[in-house]
Amino acid sequence: MMKKLSLLLIVFVTTFSFAQTEDALVYLEAKDPAVVSAALANPITILTQAALDRKNMQGIAIDERDVPLNEVQKAAIDAATGITVLAKSKWLNAVYVRGSETNINNLLNLSFVTDVEFADKSLNRPTSGKQFTKDKFEVENQFQSRPIYNYGDATNQTEMISVDYLHENGYTGQDVIVAFMDNGYPGVLTNPAYTDLRNEGRLKGYYDFVDRVESPEGTGSHGASTFSDAAGFLNGQFVGTAPSASYYLFITEDNNNESPAEEAFWVEALERADSLGVYVTNTSLSYQTFDNTSFDHEYPDLDGLTTIAARGANAGFDKGMINVVSAGNAGNDFGYVATPSDAPGAFTIGAVDQNENYVSFSSRGPNSAGVIKPDVMAKGLDAAVVSRFGNVTTASGTSFSSPITAGAVASLWGAVPTLKNDVVMQAIRESADRYNNPTDQYGYGVPDFGAALDNLLTLGTEQQMLENNFALYPNPVTTQINISFPKSAEDAEFSLFNVLGEKILQTRITIMKNSIDVSGLSSGMYIASITSNNKTTSYKIIKE
Repeated sequence: MMKKLSLLLIVFVTTFSFAQTEDALVYLEAKDPAVVSAALANPITILTQAALDRKNMQGIAIDERDVPLNEVQKAAIDAATGITVLAKSKWLNAVYVRGSETNINNLLNLSFVTDVEFADKSLNRPTSGKQFTKDKFEVENQFQSRPIYNYGDATNQTEMISVDYLHENGYTGQDVIVAFMDNGYPGVLTNPAYTDLRNEGRLKGYYDFVDRVESPEGTGSHGASTFSDAAGFLNGQFVGTAPSASYYLFITEDNNNESPAEEAFWVEALERADSLGVYVTNTSLSYQTFDNTSFDHEYPDLDGLTTIAARGANAGFDKGMINVVSAGNAGNDFGYVATPSDAPGAFTIGAVDQNENYVSFSSRGPNSAGVIKPDVMAKGLDAAVVSRFGNVTTASGTSFSSPITAGAVASLWGAVPTLKNDVVMQAIRESADRYNNPTDQYGYGVPDFGAALDNLLTLGTEQQMLENNFALYPNPVTTQINISFPKSAEDAEFSLFNVLGEKILQTRITIMKNSIDVSGLSSGMYIASITSNNKTTSYKIIKE
């Protein structure tokens, strides 16, 4: 009888223990961007040459999923009370653990643990229970918390140019500095649309170049509306195109009079913006006629090189900024774009309606030198804005198509901040629906920032690889193989091996002496080895 009781007790204990043991995936915070960047710059450190060759042949990109997860974090989880780490996944950026429900849930107290997914789905919190689908990889993307915005009244103008695609991929203008030039921003220090901007310290400063005072008020409220199209955020009602960017607000327009002095104020503000590290500027202003008619700009003056503003815009472009400007609202009278929108160094934006049709008030191109203007189009008729009092309303003019686009540019450039301004601008033009057939009304047409993003990310990866790695070309090779050097190297040891592993060539190469004659080799496969800065990299070469 005693033996039977003991057996029952053993069975009971075993069953109880089993019931309390759970399995789960524990997701880690996004991989360190510096670690990811270093690994992608030198992928041989995380993948074999065979893997690199296969990916290269199949056109498969190497990305952050290939980067190992944080082993220190994995070890900390393994050391946690009652937890055993059974497996890890760099693709999911997660570890598979076993332990009690309580002990597994306690892992959420670790600062680097972002979520827990139990194998027993009934134990998962509403935010857990990810499925093994493409969405699974979201947690190990460096933009882990991707916003899902309700754009409210701004939906049409946002989706028209695919800015929502940028936001969904985590590019919302973070770490990009933008400067606005306008006539005043009353209410910006209290407007609820800028609460996050103020609380997060992203309203970096303001200055009135007209009255020489540090104030955002100015002489009008035009800037209060234009600014909202990029920076405004009212949850469920309105989202600007760069809600996470940082901003400077400059006053260069004097509502009390119209003179070329305002162009000079604008250039001075542009110079200040450059000195402050601004990437993108927005100018919803244009100049053509003045109070003193002798100062007026006639069409021949609008060649992109003559006016004060045009010269400033070109200098600002040379300094590396993208200066987004409205085309102007003279489509029904003067007709042509004014200044600074005539400048080649200005990224000029015309207006369309909600159906992407040209709006007659939008100034047309080209400039008097024949340069295509506007560059691209965005919504300018009944565009959604936030008023100085925090109310969502509508307004019309290229004044609003410009900041809608400026915010989009900021969000886009934040994805590829190392690329030059001309590359980013050209990618936006090429994404537009009339790129192959530009017109005086539309310029290159309505852009697709999603397509521009995809193209620039590809270009950025290629550029990074070229800057940080040796490259051999052509491959396959017939007579001569060339070696391009990364920034970090000036010379290297080049060796060539046949398929039997026998060294058949060894020589010193430099940036100036970077070609190898292989015309005497038999056709087939060879392995090249390049050693520089105590690092050796191997490459497969096909000799034809």
